[in-house]
Amino acid sequence: MSEPASISSGIAQRYATAVFELAKEGKKLKALETDLGALEVAIADSDDLRALLNSPIYTREEQGAAIAAVAKKMKLSPTMTNTLALLASKRRLFVLPQLVKALREQLAEERGEVTAEVVSAKALTKAQSDKLAKTLKEQVGKAVTINATVDESIIGGLIVKVGSKMIDTSIKSKLSALQNTMKEVG
Repeated sequence: MSEPASISSGIAQRYATAVFELAKEGKKLKALETDLGALEVAIADSDDLRALLNSPIYTREEQGAAIAAVAKKMKLSPTMTNTLALLASKRRLFVLPQLVKALREQLAEERGEVTAEVVSAKALTKAQSDKLAKTLKEQVGKAVTINATVDESIIGGLIVKVGSKMIDTSIKSKLSALQNTMKEVG
């Protein structure tokens, strides 16, 4: 992990812990989860929002006013609205994507769930996804939420990451291993 990414993750983790505790104390975890879903969609879909979060050309006041308008338009909870305002005032809006991810992880942990990052060559069907979740649940002992992505370059198979464990059954990695073995022989 690069140093700036590490610093961003550390900052995001501290804010996430504070926001999570506030939401938990106020029994607002459901509202927090709704806010996170809305923010994820907005960050993914809006180039303007990503520019606002990452661009150094906006002043604190401009960022604060813009993020307040975004929060009002999205009807975010007071906790999340205040958090965004604080991030803007401290010039730390750039950590918002990591903050959302850290809060998602804390919410999943609170529910006794774990998230599995799954990469496949083709989109998984509902039946495949359910079967994989069931198999992973047997292995890790917790409910598993699958976050699936498609990467055609792996040719076939799956790459599954659960916590610090990774299972790579992709054809691309098997071909790469075979290529390395052949280099050693010849």
